[in-house]
Amino acid sequence: MMDGMAREETRTTTFTPAAVSAAGEPRRPATRAWTTRLLVLGIVLSALNLRPAITSLGALLEEVRDGLGMSGSVAGLLTSVPPLCFAVFGVTAPRLARRFGPGAVVCAGMVAITAGLLIRPYAGGTAGFLAASALALMGIAVSNVLMPVIVKRWFPDRVGSMTGLYSMALALGTAAAAAVTVPMTEALGGSWQSGLTVWAALAAAAVLPWIPFVRQRGAVPAEQPAGRQEHARVEAPALRITRSRTAWALAVFFGLQATAAYVTMGWMAQIFRDAGVPAGTAGLLLAVTMVMGVPLAFVIPRVAARLPHQGPIVIALGACGLAGYAGLYLAPAAGAWAWALLLGVANCAFPLALTMVGMRARTGAGVAQLSAFAQSTGYLISVPGPLLVGVLYQHSGGWGLPIALMAALMVPQMVVGVLAGRNRTVEDEAVR
Repeated sequence: MMDGMAREETRTTTFTPAAVSAAGEPRRPATRAWTTRLLVLGIVLSALNLRPAITSLGALLEEVRDGLGMSGSVAGLLTSVPPLCFAVFGVTAPRLARRFGPGAVVCAGMVAITAGLLIRPYAGGTAGFLAASALALMGIAVSNVLMPVIVKRWFPDRVGSMTGLYSMALALGTAAAAAVTVPMTEALGGSWQSGLTVWAALAAAAVLPWIPFVRQRGAVPAEQPAGRQEHARVEAPALRITRSRTAWALAVFFGLQATAAYVTMGWMAQIFRDAGVPAGTAGLLLAVTMVMGVPLAFVIPRVAARLPHQGPIVIALGACGLAGYAGLYLAPAAGAWAWALLLGVANCAFPLALTMVGMRARTGAGVAQLSAFAQSTGYLISVPGPLLVGVLYQHSGGWGLPIALMAALMVPQMVVGVLAGRNRTVEDEAVR
């Protein structure tokens, strides 16, 4: 797949004037192809690392709670840390990208993820665990925001397919962490510290492809034609993004789908375990929910990019979510596999939101601003959700109220998703 994309990129650039030498021969096509392959590899490896820090913890949440002496409310706070960090640190990503270049920022983000995952199991106590988790989540936050920006800059004519590729890789990393963390922990001697630490190796591997891009302040490789470099340069902000109704609709949609996603990643395995499902099977059910995003995260952005209005996809995903929550409320153990599948489909609102970020702005600067605003505001909106679920669970003694809350939130998610999916751009609504 990466070779095919590289060949397509080479075809689009080889015969431009900037790519032809004075003798009339193509100039360094092999170097451009190599750079494109390396870039695609970096995008894929980075996407693989954007969720294991969270879903590996969800699979071992009970063991971590016991090991650190956490109450249900504190565990709910722990599951709220990811969206809080994404909101706080994600907003800084465009400014960092303008100063250091997107490649350098993503590279630094992968280093932060590696360090955080190495430190947090052995930080000692809940406070140290939270601080080290925040370090890893800071790296995830800036990479979250810059992935749509990098795709828009480097692959402006293939936003749907490239968004699908990294969304698929993100879903694969999410599912893999959920599926193998428990058995891998058992294979490593049953220590939850070892089970969490091992994911640092994957993050370390993601650092390497970005090293050649660290010194490139612009958004494209130096080997690309000058015209594409000019098109892809990270421009200064030119929009009052808060004036755009589309931006606000997309931010709220992003926030509500993130609420559902982080409640799922943080609590769904525990819901199944409390219903009598063995720990290993509960981890597999969470993995099934996450792995549904692997094929759908590649298909949905490609379909969405071809539609003028993404509202019908929003409605279909929301209906699956409502059905999944109803089943989880009525028969959590008896229909566990069906509910896991339905909620997995509903969670594909995330790649749809990322695709709409790329489609709701015409320029690279617009995508950078919209991505930072929608993700930071959206994640801020999602912060109370996992915490509230933990509080409701602890004080009600069951999962009925938390599940009812999640089902209720699916309705406004569908409404704002339809509004965000309208065929318009933020430049039309938020020009200075």
